[in-house]
Amino acid sequence: MGLIAYIKSLFILQLLVGFVFVVSGLIINFIQLCTCVLWPINRQLYRKINTRLSYSLWSQLVMLLEWWSGTECTIFADQATVDKFGKEHVIIILNHNYEIDFLCGWTMCERYGVLGASKVLAKYELLKVPLIGWTWYFLEIVFCKRKWEEDRDTVFKGLTQLKDYPEFMWFLLYCEGTRFTPKKHEISMEVAESKGLPKLKYHLLPRTKGFTTTLSCLKGTVSAVYDVTLNFRDKKVPTLLGIVSGKKYMADMNIKRYPVEEIPEDEKECATWLHKLYQQKDALQEHYENEGSFPGPTIKPPRRLWTLLNFLFWATLLLTPLLNFACGVFVSGSPLLIVGFLIFCIIASIAVRRLISVSEVNKTGSTYGKMEGKKEN
Repeated sequence: MGLIAYIKSLFILQLLVGFVFVVSGLIINFIQLCTCVLWPINRQLYRKINTRLSYSLWSQLVMLLEWWSGTECTIFADQATVDKFGKEHVIIILNHNYEIDFLCGWTMCERYGVLGASKVLAKYELLKVPLIGWTWYFLEIVFCKRKWEEDRDTVFKGLTQLKDYPEFMWFLLYCEGTRFTPKKHEISMEVAESKGLPKLKYHLLPRTKGFTTTLSCLKGTVSAVYDVTLNFRDKKVPTLLGIVSGKKYMADMNIKRYPVEEIPEDEKECATWLHKLYQQKDALQEHYENEGSFPGPTIKPPRRLWTLLNFLFWATLLLTPLLNFACGVFVSGSPLLIVGFLIFCIIASIAVRRLISVSEVNKTGSTYGKMEGKKEN
């Protein structure tokens, strides 16, 4: 292990990075709360401010991926598609196999200037997660309980409200509904067999309701659907904890653009289109498994300094008084102050670890399969 790698692996340093993210996030959430007075007066100004506030928080995670771990992302796409990145409202369909797939999506959003305005159809439980859920709430993220009878009005209202969003947005959909695991795949393929649908080897059966509803509600706003398939070289299985520890990964993203005009408007035909898309994704994944790469031209968009500069700003603002306080505590020699400070460090480390656990595959708390056979696809 090299010196830099060793330094990155030090728990105290990881704790300081986590401290910056948590405290800056709380400050940003408070500022977002204050901006709510703008909503009834000037909704577009409210949105522009919150887009930039959310960028200041999310870009810290992107910084960890790009600058701290040094993870590299290669895009496989034709130049005509790449030329449209960041210049249109789009729906993103992404396979859900890894703990950090959202982070790889965010790094592409950052490099093409749409990170702050990125959207997602998120599960309702995430609304209760500090920082993440709170920031998403102010960003007008649509939360759903994955029970259509309960979600219908909320989803329609939330999506329709985004039709006049002033910034170009990339709206992420995990059409599989949950992260891929062998057990979930087994259940999903049983459902596919019962419905007479082709079986998939590397994906779960897509839930079409979310896609067809999103496309219908954002008609006239989004101009294309980007089908994104993400993989990591050498069959690595990256984790957020690995990123925080400074581990480097090599990500490959295949992106294909579908103009909305090519997608059927009829709900059933649109659902059939999505199933066919996932069959194509499965064939593409098979190609990657066999060849170790996607077909087609590649591009490596350069990382930008903004994420690093943003983190350094928050680190300077927050760590300077913290370190001065810590030095004062230990210089004082007071057992009470020292014990109190150590307890604070322990609580902070637990809080950071809990945030990281939100992305872990074995702690997602999914109930996938319990009612899957009764859902429409």
